Amino acid sequence: MRRPRPFARFLTRLTARMSARPLAAALVLGAGLALAGCNSSSLTDGLQPIGNGSRAAATAPDRPDVKKLDPPGPLRYGDHKPVDFGRRHPDLYPVHGIDVSKWQGDIDWNRVKRAGVAFAFIKSTEGGDHKDSRFEEYWRQARAVGIPHAPYHFYYFCRPAAEQAAWFIASVPRESVQMPPVLDVEWNNHSKTCTKRPDPATVRAEMKTWLDIVGRYYGKRPIIYTPVDFHRENLDGHFKGHQFWLRSVAAHPQDIYPDHPWTFWQYTGTGMMDGIKGHTDINAFAGSKAQWREWLGKYAR
Repeated sequence: MRRPRPFARFLTRLTARMSARPLAAALVLGAGLALAGCNSSSLTDGLQPIGNGSRAAATAPDRPDVKKLDPPGPLRYGDHKPVDFGRRHPDLYPVHGIDVSKWQGDIDWNRVKRAGVAFAFIKSTEGGDHKDSRFEEYWRQARAVGIPHAPYHFYYFCRPAAEQAAWFIASVPRESVQMPPVLDVEWNNHSKTCTKRPDPATVRAEMKTWLDIVGRYYGKRPIIYTPVDFHRENLDGHFKGHQFWLRSVAAHPQDIYPDHPWTFWQYTGTGMMDGIKGHTDINAFAGSKAQWREWLGKYAR
């Protein structure tokens, strides 16, 4: 999406002032984006979910390339705490990826690539002043080996959404947003600095602020990541224009999020992946290999 040059200069000046006046910059950012003539309805991504959340769709897609896969590398699909998913096991989906943050430590991205990983979501920011220390390294290395990637922002409920959006934009270069950016919304029961749990209407209003600002800036409507408790309390039936990345580590999303479409499914937080030490989050894409190529052609440009 092309923007007028004055708007680009405005954003440059804004991000340069972020460290000194983050909240004021965020408020100006929201106003500037609104005046830029690019709103969420003008985005061309469409973002139609691929997965079917209906209970009626009781089996995995019946396609020749959707079958149980032979691991292409050591430890693929391994799990420190394996779960019996029954006949709707994530191995039925042929396209898998990882999501990582600094806690994964040193990653051998060549080995990850050889293991068959098709995509990577990489933590970039949290709140309005925290940047993951490995973000820059991870996205550049993922790109170098040819793994499509996208940054994700961990939402902090004690800071305004506009300020968090401004921080994300100041911290995340456009070239690192290969796939659509992700907003990770979940209750953080371990936070020592924020125990707030806003009411659902406030949660959704603040989310919309972040999603709109970030979507306008990068020209890609963000994906929403959420676990089941947060989804049930705040999101069920809302944000139908966005793709969802759903967490469900004990059952298929059809059982946990009935009638809710999805594009990505995080099926384990204790996975084992060649090239990464320790536990790793692993995710399945909802469609076939052909659909994955279509999805990349549409959204990863």
